Amino acid sequence: MNRLRFVPVDEDDVLAAPLLAELAVEYATRYEAPEAAVARWLRDHPADQFHPPDGGMLIGLLGDQPVTGGAFCRFDDDTAELKRIWTDSGHRRQGHAAALLTALEAEITRRGYRRIYLTTGNRQPEAEALYDSAGYTRLDQPLPSDAEQYPIAFVKVLTSDR
Repeated sequence: MNRLRFVPVDEDDVLAAPLLAELAVEYATRYEAPEAAVARWLRDHPADQFHPPDGGMLIGLLGDQPVTGGAFCRFDDDTAELKRIWTDSGHRRQGHAAALLTALEAEITRRGYRRIYLTTGNRQPEAEALYDSAGYTRLDQPLPSDAEQYPIAFVKVLTSDR
């Protein structure tokens, strides 16, 4: 039986490509936007924002197949922001997204952050359910930021006993 394992990657890594491609299709469908525009938007961030020491990206593999992935970047000195959380459509409802969150939280804690922040769109009830079940607290509105924001925001305070 294949076990899920996580590997650090860059956004341009071949292991990230299938998940980012499917994420573009999913967002385009849910938000009625052109797929090509969404794909460009997904890559329209400074490449180093997801690089150590302030950020990172993990891909979850079953064998050699990427099935889940996500990234984080610095929001402020104490807070990491989750981005690009995704599970392949053929591998959903198997606990991979929850395992991804656990792996990302462990890495974020190792980097010295004390909390995690994220925003998500209003057409992603599965994401909302995931964050609710993982102990994230829903905020009344997103935190102030110059960066792009989405209407549903969550935060989680990390403990140092990880």
